[in-house]
Formats: sequence, structure tokens, C-alpha cells
Amino acid sequence: MSFSISSRFDSGNIRVLAIHGNEADLEIETDHASDFYQWFHFRIGNAAGRTLTLRILNAAGAAYPLGWPGYRARVSDDRESWRLADTDYQDGVLTIRVRPAGNALWVAYFAPYSLERHYDLVARMAARPGVAQRELCQTLDGRPLDMLTLGDGPKQVWLYARQHPGETMAEWWAEGALEKLTDPGDATARRLRAHATFHIVPNMNPDGSFRGHLRTNAAGINLNREWHAPSAERSPEVLAVRAAMDASGVDVAIDVHGDEAIPANFIAGFEGIPSWTEAQGARYHRFRTLLAARSPDFQTEKGYDTAPPGKANLAMSTNQVAERHGALAMTLEMPFKDHGDNPDTVLGWSPDRAKKLAADCLEVLAEMIDEV
Repeated sequence: MSFSISSRFDSGNIRVLAIHGNEADLEIETDHASDFYQWFHFRIGNAAGRTLTLRILNAAGAAYPLGWPGYRARVSDDRESWRLADTDYQDGVLTIRVRPAGNALWVAYFAPYSLERHYDLVARMAARPGVAQRELCQTLDGRPLDMLTLGDGPKQVWLYARQHPGETMAEWWAEGALEKLTDPGDATARRLRAHATFHIVPNMNPDGSFRGHLRTNAAGINLNREWHAPSAERSPEVLAVRAAMDASGVDVAIDVHGDEAIPANFIAGFEGIPSWTEAQGARYHRFRTLLAARSPDFQTEKGYDTAPPGKANLAMSTNQVAERHGALAMTLEMPFKDHGDNPDTVLGWSPDRAKKLAADCLEVLAEMIDEV
């Protein structure tokens, strides 16, 4: 009997070209109305005990081909625990080798974060004392854009994740942040809630998440290039979040992402905005320094190049929010690859580690909350 491959489910993405014996030739589908692709998520059926070779033939044309060398796919038997698979990249082809123990095995670019889990998270957090849930808008596909608000303090802190839907580690981070902030026994959380009001958008791109996109929404728009001029027709998600930020003000903003190529956690800032001040920059560098001292999973040496003075791209959220509000704004990046300096050969960079990094970020923020 031939095995099967399917992806017609929440966040699924793969095209089957051929299945022959214990091998399959596959392609990743592009985001709708876009050339971006790299996220994949599919299920293998009826292959228990068989060693399979899965070849993604169009890997070289993906959005970030430098993301493939050294990368290993994630697999799961139960959709709860995700482990690394034998993976290699040669001659433009990504090859994944698996031996399913049972008749169903899930394969993904990173541990998925489904919309059902998102709705469960929102409902679970909204039921906790002091947490208010609000629907900021409906997306182009008619899905709710959820925000959770908590805390009573004057500082306005915005945490938002998954502008790029395939970067699922970002919502795992948001789950960790919410769990810590709502823990009644956590002294850091009590301090933060007393000094700040938190506005948290765990998933800014539910349409792209469900559609199995890497980087865009239902209209094929990269939301993190819309912050200078969002519109209801192209980017209602950004339009709604930016309006809510204007209403509340912003003292701190962390935009949470994943990076395909760099095997490390790092933060990108807002160097190059027209209104840059040394005081604003000092707070940014202090946050990074404190986080590197606290977390063995964070560092400050690897990362993106900084923009020259006055040349920051104000279409990107961190630059726009820093310029618009004078905020301590940051883009937090986590790896799809394993963590190069602190590897885990079984799980790689994982949901649990993303959640722990969120807790460490909040510990640092608590130390600095009176300064921001």
C-alpha cells in the first residue's frame, strides 16, 4: 500500500508531485497573491514502520534559502511534542527522512500554533482575574483579531506576535508571556501589573496562519511593511492595532518574530529613525544587555545590520512605533534552526524555550519599568 500526504487543514501547506515506493517529491506552495514561501506543514498517512524520503524540490526558490543549511524539520506523532527530523539540503533540494512509529505523522517547518489553540488561549486568559478581551477588527477572511489587556499601571506596554504567520515561535512566546503575567503567585508579574498596562495581540495575522502562509495576510500583504500607511483594503490588522496604540499611547513595544537563517535569539531596534535620541537608544541597549546577562538563550553579537541615521524604514512596526510614540520599541527574533550556541539535539529551538524566553524578557522589563 502506498503512503499518503495531506495538508488540507489549519496551517497546512504542501503540494504532492509524486509518491513512489517509500519516496515523495513535494513542493511548498506560495502565499496567496505573493511570491513568498517557506512554511510547510503536512501529515503522512499509512506509513508505520517504513523509512520515508521526502524531497522538497523547490527549496532553493524559497524566500530565505539561507535558512536551509543546518536546518532540521520538526515532526510529531501527537501534535503536542515536536522533535527534530533527519534533514539535509543539497543541490537546492531539502530532504527529510522519517520513520513513523504509527500510521500518522505530522511534519512542519516549526512546531505549529493552530487557530484552535489560539482561540483556547484567548478564552483561557480572558477568564482570569483582571484580564479583558477585545476584538480589534475582523480580518479580510472575516476572522477576529484578538487583544488581551491586563494591569493597572500608567506605563503602556504592547506585545504582539505573528505579523508573519509562519513564525509560529512568536505565538508560543506570547503564550509564555500571558501565562507569566496572569500568574497570581509571580512577584514579577505583580510588579509589572502594578506599574504598567499590557496590551497583547498573540496573533496579528490569523488569516495567513490558517492559510499556511509564511509571511503575508489573505491579500498577500506583508503586514510588517504597512505601518506607515495601513488600509482597510490591504492591511486591516495593522490599521486596527496602530489605531489602538494611538489611543493608549506606547511606552514599550515588543514585536515578536522568527528568523530563518540566524541560529540565535536577538533583538533589532530602531536605529536610524528621524527622532532618535541617545536617551531612547540607551534604554534599548540596556534592555538587550540585561536580557543577555539573564538568559543563556539570548545574545547581542549576531543580528541584523543597523540603519544609518535618518534611514530607518518607517513602514516597519518597530521603527514606526519608536518614531510615532518615542517608545522603547524592539523586534525580537527567534530561530527556526536549533540554537547554535546552546543546542538541543532532540528538540532544537522549541515552544518551551520560546515561552521561557518570554518570561526572561518580562523579568528584564520589570527591572526597567520605572525607566521606560
